[in-house]
Amino acid sequence: MTNLIILALLRDHPMHGYEIQQMIQYSRMDTWANLLSGSIYYALNKMEQDGLIETKAEERTGARLRKIYGITEAGEAAFQKMIRESLTLSPHSVKSDFSLALSWVEAVPRDEALLLLRQNLRQQEETLALWRTGRELKQEYGLNAFAQASFDNGMALLQLDIDYLQRIIGLLEGQPE
Repeated sequence: MTNLIILALLRDHPMHGYEIQQMIQYSRMDTWANLLSGSIYYALNKMEQDGLIETKAEERTGARLRKIYGITEAGEAAFQKMIRESLTLSPHSVKSDFSLALSWVEAVPRDEALLLLRQNLRQQEETLALWRTGRELKQEYGLNAFAQASFDNGMALLQLDIDYLQRIIGLLEGQPE
């Protein structure tokens, strides 16, 4: 995922690592793509070694030397391949550590399980609120139909998770202690 995002950004124009990191954070891609700052720099170094990107220029800012990276033909080919492969994947997995743990929820004291589930519920509700705000902000700059569909899908999944958690909490609350 990291390589795909970096190559996509470099297709627009050459950038240095910090600029790439800022664009990822500004667009909030880091939150839904589970992307860490350290992985960006690791990926840049690895992709340069692999010939997918190259140093187009270097600029000095104080004592720091920044490399400005650009995508190569091999990088464009890899980007195209990653897009094609990604379009064949299921949008979401039904594999879930949560569902697995739920099989043994009764091994945890009921009050503690309820506390943890309510905490999870609050986190999901907060995430949904952030997605709604993010969509509104991005609509001001213009969202294409594909981005709108992704937002709608993400928010629908978050709402399903909220409903699911509420149901599980209700089931646990209804059980005798």
